[in-house]
Amino acid sequence: MKSYNKAVRASLFGVLLIFASAVSSLGQLPAPGMEIDLTHTALVITDPQNDFLSPKGVTWGVVGKNVTENNTVENIETLLKVAKKKGMQVFISPHYYFPTDQGWMFEGALERLMHNIKMFERKGALTLEGFEGSGADWLARYKPYIEDGKTVITSPHKVYGPQANDLVLQLRKRKIDKVILAGMSANLCVESHLRELLEQGFEIAVVKDATAAAQVPEGDGYAAALVNFRFIANDVLTTKEAKAAIDKARSM
Repeated sequence: MKSYNKAVRASLFGVLLIFASAVSSLGQLPAPGMEIDLTHTALVITDPQNDFLSPKGVTWGVVGKNVTENNTVENIETLLKVAKKKGMQVFISPHYYFPTDQGWMFEGALERLMHNIKMFERKGALTLEGFEGSGADWLARYKPYIEDGKTVITSPHKVYGPQANDLVLQLRKRKIDKVILAGMSANLCVESHLRELLEQGFEIAVVKDATAAAQVPEGDGYAAALVNFRFIANDVLTTKEAKAAIDKARSM
């Protein structure tokens, strides 16, 4: 028995050494970077909506602390403001649920939760009845940027990623191949957009403090997202860095 326990301890020690070695090497990951220009780069914001970003939103109890810590609301506005000032194209990928979506026969955990708490609900696909000021509506401070007649508002994504909406088509039709990505929420819609757009051949820079995520007993969604942003994205920027890069960007 003693020899067995000794062997188990040795095995566990070996696993810990491998893990420690892997962790220590993470700092050696390359930083590819992304060159930003006004011709081929767009700002994409996911879910800049009340249910995520307003204290009255249905998710504020789990995302509000992280939104506040990151200064997310203000940082998203900073990105919108500088993009508009420089003439950079802006795309919004929103999240809406219509009454017909209640007919889904199966859902993942967060899908079920979103339906249960009536998140992003609208009266219907062809009506704006009850939309103004609802959880599905834009945060009021963003409306001058989003509703200027120039921002592209895509069809809604239904789960997390843009596979089911027209974001990729809208980007391709404008010959955009680079995206500055921000919005809500970090480990769900932002990360899903990051993954799909990369698979579609786009370069992506994620703005890490212009997003936030839920902090729940099951885990810290924001911490999980930061790890994956670093592993996956072409670049991970702060809002200050992204603003400076857009300010310096030129048409090509």
